[in-house]
Amino acid sequence: MPKIHLKRVVLIALFLISTSAASWGQDLAGERPVNIITYIGQLEQQYDVKFSYLDEDLESVNIIIPEGEDLGVILDSIEEQTQLIIKKLSDRYYTLSKSVTVDICGQIFDNFEQNSLGGASIEVLGSSLAMVTDANGSFSFSSIPRKAVVRIRHIGYKTKYVTAEDLVRNDPCKRLLLGVRYQELEEVVIYQFLTTGISKQNDGSIEINSEEFGILPGLIEPDVLQTVQALPGIKSIDETVSDINIRGGTNDQNLILWDDIKMYQSGHFFGLISAFNPYLTDHVSIIKNGTSAQYGDGVSGVINMKTNDEIDPRFNGGAGFNLISADAYGQLPFNDKVAIQFSGRRSTTDFLNTPTYNEFSDRAFQDTQIKVTNSNSTGANIVQDENFYFYDFSGKLLYDINENHRVRLNFININNRLDYTETNEDNARTNESELDQENLSFGAKWEANWTNKFSTKANAYYTFYELDSRNVTAFGQQTLIQRNEVDERSLKVAGNYLFNPNINWNNGYQYTEVGVRNITEVSQPPFESNLKGVIRMHSAFSELGYTAPEDNMRLRLGGRFNYIENLDTFSEIIIEPRLNFSYLLAPNLTMEVLGEFKNQVTHQIIDLEQNFLGIEKRRWILSDESTLPIVKSKQGSLGFNYDKRNWFLSLEGFYKRVDGISTSTQGFQNQNQFNGEIGRYDVKGLEFLINHKNNKFSTWLSYAYNVNDYTFEDIVPPEFPNNLDIRHTVTFASTYTYNNFKVGIGINYRTGKPFTEPLPGPDGIDFSTLPATIVYQAPNSSRLPDYLRADASALYNFNMGQKVKAPAGLSFLNLFNRENILNIYYRLNNQLEIERIESVSLGFTPNVSFRVSF
Repeated sequence: MPKIHLKRVVLIALFLISTSAASWGQDLAGERPVNIITYIGQLEQQYDVKFSYLDEDLESVNIIIPEGEDLGVILDSIEEQTQLIIKKLSDRYYTLSKSVTVDICGQIFDNFEQNSLGGASIEVLGSSLAMVTDANGSFSFSSIPRKAVVRIRHIGYKTKYVTAEDLVRNDPCKRLLLGVRYQELEEVVIYQFLTTGISKQNDGSIEINSEEFGILPGLIEPDVLQTVQALPGIKSIDETVSDINIRGGTNDQNLILWDDIKMYQSGHFFGLISAFNPYLTDHVSIIKNGTSAQYGDGVSGVINMKTNDEIDPRFNGGAGFNLISADAYGQLPFNDKVAIQFSGRRSTTDFLNTPTYNEFSDRAFQDTQIKVTNSNSTGANIVQDENFYFYDFSGKLLYDINENHRVRLNFININNRLDYTETNEDNARTNESELDQENLSFGAKWEANWTNKFSTKANAYYTFYELDSRNVTAFGQQTLIQRNEVDERSLKVAGNYLFNPNINWNNGYQYTEVGVRNITEVSQPPFESNLKGVIRMHSAFSELGYTAPEDNMRLRLGGRFNYIENLDTFSEIIIEPRLNFSYLLAPNLTMEVLGEFKNQVTHQIIDLEQNFLGIEKRRWILSDESTLPIVKSKQGSLGFNYDKRNWFLSLEGFYKRVDGISTSTQGFQNQNQFNGEIGRYDVKGLEFLINHKNNKFSTWLSYAYNVNDYTFEDIVPPEFPNNLDIRHTVTFASTYTYNNFKVGIGINYRTGKPFTEPLPGPDGIDFSTLPATIVYQAPNSSRLPDYLRADASALYNFNMGQKVKAPAGLSFLNLFNRENILNIYYRLNNQLEIERIESVSLGFTPNVSFRVSF
């Protein structure tokens, strides 16, 4: 066996170590980044020097090891790479510290194609610095605070946040990859109209961006459900946000979504104020026709509200008050992957009376002067005493697992509470009412990008709505208790496949279970009722989207397959095709063709107006195919949009038919209010808008013409005008912006809605029945007077420091204090006289707001 000489082994080992070290050094020098603390430790040993620094300043700093042997050259390279400040105290001692500001640069790329992205928006948050990347996707800034956050945005890509010290200027500049949003094809904005923050999309929908919202007449806050009423074809004939009528439909025929959760309550103060905090609502989509197949329910329209879904690395928020309520909101980031959002609002109405509250109160509780038919006298003199308050709060957890997976959890709670007493001063008779209305909802969402072409989204929610009401009539003769509960849960999963940048295919499944309970208890005569129904719905949907390469045509074609099952009475299969098509006829002229079939199984029945003093007496019920079938709608529309420079014109004609409605859900206040006949309504309409807008000034004129008729085969005559038949609606308004000052003024006009009068004279009462009843003329054969209201608002924005903004606003509703009659109905009093009750609009209503945001 040959001998192994120890000297030879040592030499070989030293050779291998030196070779490895040299190789390692070559890898480091100019190629691989290393932590600067590790490297300066090596410099201390190699050059017999000492560096003084704070660990927290350097622990996250990496560098490329400079080439060369001269210490001065090495230190200059470190300063250039990191923009650290290196001071020489003596031949042996040095200090390293961070500079207050840094110069930054970067280059933006698409992480799918790896192509540079020109036109990306780069903003240094907390400052006025912003720019757009050049054709190579490059950007640069000088003297930026080291801890400043840079926000990078580009249409069709995920927003990215980076700290300035991660972008320290170097050669080459740092490459930043933006993740593509592989959901539905991005819709192209046709025009920003009316005011900033409102835009019309190429699929016919309207989008409202609350962050960019300007001003509208009568509004000093971006109240979502008030803002939508500025759009042609959307109005509330009773001036509330809880009764919005889209193209002649009732409010319960609207699908109202908050972060993909269906909401059964939308208003405070009996519908005069929106229940959703506008300062956390990032954007809102309003769809009147051509709905995506992923949405079921809502035969009249969709109002889809989304809160901010991006994690901002800075804490931001705000607070404010007006003459009705105070609120606060904010987003608190824990790190770059986890953040929470919160908002809360409470009314001041139970301890502070203001002019705004007094007008709202008069509007809600106004049955104080009752006219007796065929007499110059009025009814009883009523004294009111109310204790009312409302609140809402919401929360959201945002968790970005990684660039391709994120989870969102949220909840919202809405509550109204009223104790109300009404005393007749003539006979000391007293009525007492109590109302407690609440909506509590929870939701969860998971979005995932599995590949560059395939993504999925799953969301689930639970929502619970409850209305408890109690009414005690004069001297406690009768107590009426009503309770309405809605319990709904839903799960929806969808997958989107991108064949290429122009074609995508979206498929999914939704399961929904909704239960509704209605409890009624009457003390005299004794009566009890406890009815509950449950409906389960299985829905599969598929939709193909196509955008022409020249972007002159867009098509979305799909359908929804529904299996609906009422556990007690019926099951049914319903197929709903959907169409959304737009085509650029000329450089400034676009044509839209929209169509949809839809259905819904939840409805609101409307009790007698005199129950609970005419306020909040709507109760949700379910279809049962006997007394109330599934409501089904068909709608088609053809529209043209012209925009050139500062002008925008829109003209759209539509036809909508809704089958399966009941007189109990339509708010009849005549001979048809109890019968429950089943029928339909047909709406034919035309909507026109012309808007001229520049950087400071916007003025518009909108006009809507509707013919809205009922058909009930069991009523004589079988065809007559709809309760919501408003033939003509006109809006003329202007807004003006000068620096930080904004002002808006507008006029709204519409013809009166139909109502039914009793027969004149003694023929108006039928004494042959017990009890006696009113004998009416033909249904909806009379009309209210025309409605006219002028509104104005002003807003001034100023800064209370570098990062705190403080807008102050002033608004006037019904500027000229015109008394508009919103409704008329009739009832018999105890003397068997016909009383005529008139509901009138808000009077002159001022409001003031002040807010801070940071």
